[in-house]
Amino acid sequence: MTDQAAAEAPNAPDTVTAIDAHGRVAELRAIREEAVRGPSEKATEAQHAKGKLTARERIDLLLDPDSFREVGMLRRHRATGFGLEAKRPYTDGVVTGYGTVHGRQVFVYAHDFRIFGGALGEAHAAKIHKIMDMAMAAGAPLVSLNDGAGARIQEGVVALAGYGGIFQRNTRASGVIPQISVMLGPCAGGAAYSPALTDFVFMVRETAQMFITGPDVVKTVTGADVTHNGLGGADVHAETSGVAHFAYDDEESCLEEVRFLLSLLPSNNRENPPASPTEDPVDRRCEALVDLVPVDGNRPYDMRAVIEELVDDGEFLEVHERWATNLICALARFDGQVVGIVANQPQSLAGVLDISASEKGARFVQMCDAFNIPILTLLDVPGFLPGVDQEHGGIIRHGAKLLYAYCNATVPRISLILRKAYGGAYIVMDSQTIGADVTLAWPTNEIAVMGAEGAANVIFRRQIAAAEDPEAMRSRMVKEYKAELMHPYYAAERGLVDDVIDPAETRHVLIQSLAMLRNKHADLPVRKHGNPPQ
Repeated sequence: MTDQAAAEAPNAPDTVTAIDAHGRVAELRAIREEAVRGPSEKATEAQHAKGKLTARERIDLLLDPDSFREVGMLRRHRATGFGLEAKRPYTDGVVTGYGTVHGRQVFVYAHDFRIFGGALGEAHAAKIHKIMDMAMAAGAPLVSLNDGAGARIQEGVVALAGYGGIFQRNTRASGVIPQISVMLGPCAGGAAYSPALTDFVFMVRETAQMFITGPDVVKTVTGADVTHNGLGGADVHAETSGVAHFAYDDEESCLEEVRFLLSLLPSNNRENPPASPTEDPVDRRCEALVDLVPVDGNRPYDMRAVIEELVDDGEFLEVHERWATNLICALARFDGQVVGIVANQPQSLAGVLDISASEKGARFVQMCDAFNIPILTLLDVPGFLPGVDQEHGGIIRHGAKLLYAYCNATVPRISLILRKAYGGAYIVMDSQTIGADVTLAWPTNEIAVMGAEGAANVIFRRQIAAAEDPEAMRSRMVKEYKAELMHPYYAAERGLVDDVIDPAETRHVLIQSLAMLRNKHADLPVRKHGNPPQ
């Protein structure tokens, strides 16, 4: 364009640009303020009245201050019908983006219940798909803050398709990046399945629920009258179903624990968990352990006290604390390095393995193996739980899950027998023969096919029956069996235990063993994937 033509033009470009730039920036600020503010003050008050925070308030609690960078703030749906075309709020009911937790990058999405009840529509799903893809590409954890009412009914099958994309990405990311679901409101149908595919599920009591079909449908179909919390509340899933790994009374403490868990996990499966300096001495003697564990195998004790004595500063995070309480699964540190602990709990069902404990342990071992977390197994196990219900419920199939998980794990594995280790449960709980790298025992250990009393009744039943004093004979045979096959050094003499150690030296020995195994490398056979028991 010539100078003359420019002069004759109705608006000179330079003049228009200068004026419009300031106006457009002001417009942008207003739009962003509207998006951050949300639909209305009344909607925010209603959210607070239910004891719930808003999506952005939750993100602020989760992430380091001023670290959040939002993605897709200006996204709006394009659906029509049922009045949707007249209601097109920014964000479309989900806030997505990334920030840091303890200085490490984390991706997050948070349902905004104030907009369409947090229900998922096409644009809403596309935002979640985007942030999940970004998390995978960056190799960083993904945290979902769930407070949504399921699929957006007005959008029909398009909304359902959005869930399919989330499920597919959850599965693709499994074992690659940590995925954490935080349940902060009612989540039904498809909204409950994505959390079930993730590594950890947190729930807040009273305000959070998870179920496939709600109480009204349950009552219509079965006649059972149940409340929302009675059907799928935090306590139900933390104690009965095992769906929730953690349950808390309020959102603040819940999100603080999410931050703590993230500090124990690597960013992805190509990294090791972050180390943390500690002033707890490596060679600290644990004299209390000698008295904590009774020699009498029939006397219970709290395995948590043993773990507390061994780990750095007595601090550990127990996973599934209230479900399958006969087995403890926890994350802790030894000399600043993260370790996964699997331990029998003699205070609950004498520490036996049952269906739930086997599933709990298998899932935890798989998680540790996926994210390069060494595994320490503390054994005090009398065997698998006998009974018709257990057999009919598939204890063979479920117990095999734990066995498969251990056999398939390539991370450093150390097992320590504190007291008794009987039968198949001894083999399953990471014995040397299924691949434990280091196997240790205390001088109070008893490794056998079964307890001495049961073994004597089987082996010497004829002698006992023929004796003038059967009880005296049984007592003598029990002592004989223990002396021959159950003394503390029997397994060590046959190479099934690498060393028998002083309980007071346990922490030092474990840390030395973990340091020795730090660069362990193990290859699995080339295969598409295994076919684990289900």
